[in-house]
Amino acid sequence: MTDNEMREYNDLLEAKKTKKIESGFDVEESGLNPRLFDFQKYCVKRMVKEGRGAVFAGCGNGKTLISLEWATKVAEHEGKPILILAPLSVSRQTIKEGAKFGYKVDLYRDMDEATTIAITNYEQIENVDISRFVGVVLDESSILKNFTGYYRNLLTEKFKGMPYKLCCTATPSPNDLNEIGNHSEFLEILDSQDMRSKWFVREEGMNNYRLKGHAKGDFYGWIASWAIMFENPADIGFVETGKLFKLPELTVTDHLIETKPEDGLLFSTGIVNATNFNMELRKTMNERLELAAKIARKSSGQVLIWIKQNQEGDILGKLIPEAVEVRGSDSDADKEQRLLDFAEGKFRILISKAKICGYGMNFQNCGTQIFASPDFSFEDYYQQVRRSYRFGRKGNVNIHLIITDTMTNARAIVEKKQQAFEEMVREMNRNVNENRYGLLDHYEYREYKDDDVFLMKGDTTIEIKRIPDNSVDLIIFSPPFSSLFTYSNYINDMGNNESHEEFFKQYAFLLKELYRILKPGRLMCCHTKDLGVYKNSSGYTGMYDFTGEHTRAVLAEGFKLHSKVTIWTDPVLEMQRTKTQRLLYKQVTSDSSKTGIGMAEYITIFKKWEGDEADWEPIVNLNRDNFPLETWQKWASPVWMDIRRTDVLTASEGTAMGDEKHICPLQLGVIERLVNLWSNEGETVFTPFLGIGSEVHEAVRNNRKGIGCELKDSYFDTAVKNIKIAESKKYQRTLFD
Repeated sequence: MTDNEMREYNDLLEAKKTKKIESGFDVEESGLNPRLFDFQKYCVKRMVKEGRGAVFAGCGNGKTLISLEWATKVAEHEGKPILILAPLSVSRQTIKEGAKFGYKVDLYRDMDEATTIAITNYEQIENVDISRFVGVVLDESSILKNFTGYYRNLLTEKFKGMPYKLCCTATPSPNDLNEIGNHSEFLEILDSQDMRSKWFVREEGMNNYRLKGHAKGDFYGWIASWAIMFENPADIGFVETGKLFKLPELTVTDHLIETKPEDGLLFSTGIVNATNFNMELRKTMNERLELAAKIARKSSGQVLIWIKQNQEGDILGKLIPEAVEVRGSDSDADKEQRLLDFAEGKFRILISKAKICGYGMNFQNCGTQIFASPDFSFEDYYQQVRRSYRFGRKGNVNIHLIITDTMTNARAIVEKKQQAFEEMVREMNRNVNENRYGLLDHYEYREYKDDDVFLMKGDTTIEIKRIPDNSVDLIIFSPPFSSLFTYSNYINDMGNNESHEEFFKQYAFLLKELYRILKPGRLMCCHTKDLGVYKNSSGYTGMYDFTGEHTRAVLAEGFKLHSKVTIWTDPVLEMQRTKTQRLLYKQVTSDSSKTGIGMAEYITIFKKWEGDEADWEPIVNLNRDNFPLETWQKWASPVWMDIRRTDVLTASEGTAMGDEKHICPLQLGVIERLVNLWSNEGETVFTPFLGIGSEVHEAVRNNRKGIGCELKDSYFDTAVKNIKIAESKKYQRTLFD
C-alpha cells in the first residue's frame, strides 16, 4: 500500500468512528420551568438537544413533567404544537398534573390555534392528523412492544420523518429485543433487524437472541447515546437530589395454592406454557379468587386486584360487592372516570387488567395490590406494581402474589427478566456519563512465528505490508459477510460497517494487497454465501447476491475469474437453525410465493493473470499414485455434495464471553481439497482472515507453510493453539515414519 493509499485507508477508518448526530437544539437551563428538579432539567435539555430520544425512568421521577417541558420548548422553538399519545385514562390525569405546574394541555379533539400541547390515547391514532404537529411524545412507550403489531407498525410508519420524538417509559429490557428494537426503529436511530445483527447472536428458537459478550459495552453505550435511564436521580449523577427520592417499603408475599396432581403423578409439575396457560387458570379459578377476596377484605385502605380474564371479574364482583371493576367492554368515558375516581380515593377496591390501567396511571394512594392470576410478563408486573410503589407514596406497599403449584415457572420467568432489567440499569448507569459508545480505534500488534507459520494479530489490510510482493502461492479465506455481523469491537473490523457499500469500499484496499502478494499465475479461493433480506430493514423480503457482488469487487482489482464450486447445504438444517419463513413447510401450503430455496455456499476461484505464462511456477502436487481418477472426477464436479457441515475446528476459546460463531465456517475438508489442488508441498498458503486458524491448520497438515492475520484477540489466541497442535502432530508423524 502506498503512502497515499494508507492515508486514504486511515481516513476511511476515521469516518467509521461513531459520531452521534443530534437533530435538536440547545436550551438554556435558566429558561426551563423553575419547579423542575435539577435532574429533570438535565433530561429536558439533553432530549431537546437530541431531537429524538428516550427517557427510561422509574415511576415517580416526573416523566410527565419532563415530557411536558420538552414539548413546550420544542413547540415554542418550532412554532407548531406537540402531540402526546398516552394509554387510555392517562390523558385526563396528564391534563390535571400539567395544570398544577403551569402547562396547558388540550385533548386532541378540543385543540385550537392556541394549542401548544395536545393529548389523545393510542387507540385514536388513526384519527389524528399528524401534519398539524412538529413532534410527538409516546407516554409509556413500552406500548411499542405490548401494542398489537398493526398499531405498533402504524405508529412507526405514521411518524416517520417527524423531526422531534420523545419516548418515555420505565421498563426496556436487554433480553426483550422487540422493545429496544421498536424504540430504536420508532426514533429512526437504527432498524431493529440491524440492531440484532450488530450486537446479538441467534440461538435455538424462533426469536431467541443473546447479547454478544464482546459487544456488551458498545450495546449499552449505544442505548445511552440516545436514551437516559435511571431508577433514582442519583443513578445519573444527581446524588443530593436523589436523597430526596425515597421509595416506600415494599413487601411481596407469595400465596401458594396446591392443586390435585394429575393421574399417575405424586406432585403437580409446576410447569405451564402458552398452550395450557388459560386452561390452568380456569382449573384454579375459584381457589385463587376466594383467596384474593379474603386478602382484600382484611386489608386496610385502597386495594387493587389484578386479573387476566373477564370471568374472574364476574366472580370477584360477587365475592366483593363493594369493588368496582373496569373492563375492556366499558366505554372510554366510563373507564376514564372510574380510574380517576380510584386515583382520587373515591372508592376502596378496584378490579382490572394490566392492559387497561397497568401503564401510566398514578395510584400512589393505593397501598395493597393483589395479583390473582400468575403471568409471564415482567414488564406488566413491573408497571402494575409501580402504579403504587413510586416516589411520592406515603406508607408501605404490600404486594400479594397468588400462585398455583402448577404455575411456579411463571414466577421464575418474571424473576429472571427482572434480573436482566436490573443488569441493564447498572450497565446503562455505567455508560450514561461515559463516552464508551463507538469502536476501538487502536489495537496491539502481536505475532507468532516459526519455520512453518507466521501469524499476525492486527488489521490484515495494514499488517499485510510485512509480506513481500509475489511471494504467496495460494490464498484461501472466508471474508466477513458484508455488514451482517459485528465480530469484534475494533474500528478496523470489516464487519463493523453500516452497509454493503461501506464494506466493499474498505474491502477494496485489502483486495489490492492480495493481488500484490500473490504470485503470477496462482489462485485465490474465496468462500461466500448469499444473504437473506428482511422486509423490516429493506422494504422487501428476498436475497442479497453477496457472492455476485463479491466477485465483481475482486474482478475490479485485476483478478480473473477461474472457476466456481457450489457446496451443497441441507435446507432442513437451515430451516431449523434460522427458522426462516421462506423454508417453512406450512408457508408452502399457505402461500408459496413467500417461500424460497435453501442457500448454498460457494468457493469462487480467481487467478492472477500477469506476466509471461512461461514464467509461472507449475503446480505438480498431484499424480496417478497419490490422486486416483475417481477422486478427480468427484472433485471436478461443480457441486460438492459430500462436505460434512461439522468438519470444522472447535471454537470454544474463540467464542469467549458468549461471542457468536461464524455464520457458516469453512470446513476443513474444503480447505484440504483447495490446498492439494492448487499448491505444491512446501509452498505458502495465506489467509487474510485467520479466525481460529482453519486455513493455516490445513496448510501445516498438508506439508505447506502458512501465513495468516486476525484482528480479534480471542480468535488469534485460539488460532495459535490450534496450529501448534497441528504442528506437533505433523512432527510426530514424521518421527514415526
